[in-house]
Amino acid sequence: MAEKIMPFSTNRMNNPFQNALSQLARANAVKPFSSEFMARLHQPNREVHISIPVKMDDGTLKIFEGYRVQYNNARGPYKGGIRYHQDTEINEVKALAFWMALKCAVANIPMGGGKGGITVDPKQLTKTELESLSRGWVKLMAPLIGPEVDVPAPDVNTTPEIMGWMVDEYSKITGDKTNATFTGKPLEIGGSEGRGAATGLGGFFSFKAIQEKLGLPASCTVAIQGFGNVGSNAAESFVADGHKVIAISNSKGGVVNENGLDIKALTEYYKTNGKVMDFPGAKNITNAELLELSCDVLVPGAFENQITDQNAKNVKAKLVLELANGPTTPEADDILYSRGIPVIPDILANAGGVTVSTFEWMQNLANEHWTEAEVNEKLKKIMESETNIIYNRSKELNTDLRRTAFIVALERIEQATK
Repeated sequence: MAEKIMPFSTNRMNNPFQNALSQLARANAVKPFSSEFMARLHQPNREVHISIPVKMDDGTLKIFEGYRVQYNNARGPYKGGIRYHQDTEINEVKALAFWMALKCAVANIPMGGGKGGITVDPKQLTKTELESLSRGWVKLMAPLIGPEVDVPAPDVNTTPEIMGWMVDEYSKITGDKTNATFTGKPLEIGGSEGRGAATGLGGFFSFKAIQEKLGLPASCTVAIQGFGNVGSNAAESFVADGHKVIAISNSKGGVVNENGLDIKALTEYYKTNGKVMDFPGAKNITNAELLELSCDVLVPGAFENQITDQNAKNVKAKLVLELANGPTTPEADDILYSRGIPVIPDILANAGGVTVSTFEWMQNLANEHWTEAEVNEKLKKIMESETNIIYNRSKELNTDLRRTAFIVALERIEQATK
């Protein structure tokens, strides 16, 4: 799942789906797959456009454009979030659905890949209008989703409350009582313990699995772009393990303190002020400057296309841990790899969110409820195991972690397809 904040740069206008296909081609160049299999992966199984009518509070009718891309279900039901954003468009949704198919295969969970969205700035809607829009998406999508077919979840600007409205609407339409069609729900209607922290925590577990192998110190300096749910939980995980978070940003800009930021105090400051800039005892920086700070670990945890061929040569981190979807362009990958800077790719690093979403789905279908400790232990086991598999395989293939993660995912999807 990506961070719940605004875009960070105009680089996001690059076509993310073309980036995704470029990544696919690069992996195929290292380990060729059959032309038929590659052809199937170049397009989603299904691409749905809907027009959602919403009666606004002033009595007018407004039509919103919505999407669902069901990319590949060879390994299980389509799985992926629903994004509400004014810049959301079909190429972004296709790319995210493609990455979800690979992400679920990398995590070795029984899910395929999908993604949804609505082109809307939710901050411009009242709560009544937002609920009507959310229920409207379900009314039009209900025939195409379900516990064994397609299991949506929250993404940018969607919340457990919105999932609750969607579950209720789906139940009214279909009579389904499992609540397993949507994940990321409130706990009282079948949500999972530990879901909120899962993406940030999962990324931290992935980092821990290969920290020593990469020669990183026991206590690292960390810079995090993005301070919503994902970035804040990652920051807390790093600090709890004895690392020093020296920089944090949100869409308005960031702050740096080379002696380390007080994350608890910064969290309270952010809740009060809606920004991290001007935090006492820290120096203001731009998002562009944060990406080029001297640190051990750089965590892009916001939107796509943040590290590009324009700034990759200036990255000074010893490791990039991608908690956003698609934050590094293929051209930047080459630059970082040539400079000896490993990237733990998004389809591995941020797979914690979809993994715990899958746990939620499993609990719903079995009518069970696991403790947070059980959830976190299961998540840790998966993230450590799959990270080690990809790290060791990258040494065999003599390539970077992203191409290796793609190859591992593609092998698993191909096997399921056969």
